[in-house]
Amino acid sequence: MRAVVQRVSRAKVTVRDEITGEIGHGLLVLLGVGTGDTRGRRRLPRREDHWAAYFRRCGRQNEFADRGCWWCALVVSQFTLYGDVRRGKRPSFERAAHPQLARELYEYFVGKVRAAGLRCETGRFQETMQVELVNEGPVTILLDSNHGRTP
Repeated sequence: MRAVVQRVSRAKVTVRDEITGEIGHGLLVLLGVGTGDTRGRRRLPRREDHWAAYFRRCGRQNEFADRGCWWCALVVSQFTLYGDVRRGKRPSFERAAHPQLARELYEYFVGKVRAAGLRCETGRFQETMQVELVNEGPVTILLDSNHGRTP
């Protein structure tokens, strides 16, 4: 899984003129699921609890804690985090998970965030969305379950 976590003073997601998720001070998480984010047929992340714990720790870091930002999050699916532009004229998304698996793991992640006690708003999976945000700081953290290794 890959995520871009940003501290925001406000953020919202709109789909066809309908606001599907909106937060004030909090964390915007753009979340991508990769083909390697499975464990056999169970289709669970390799580090299920690791992700939720890491997300909570990020929320408690000094960059976030001064505003109590870890109490709400807006999580938006974004398969383009797995775009590869090293070959050809167009990005390749072959490392992005199949939509069915990606949806399952996206919902799993959202559930873990909610189980951690955070208010969690979402976008709408596999829809064209407009994401508006005001990045505060700016603070942006990149998370990668591959820990920086090239896939």
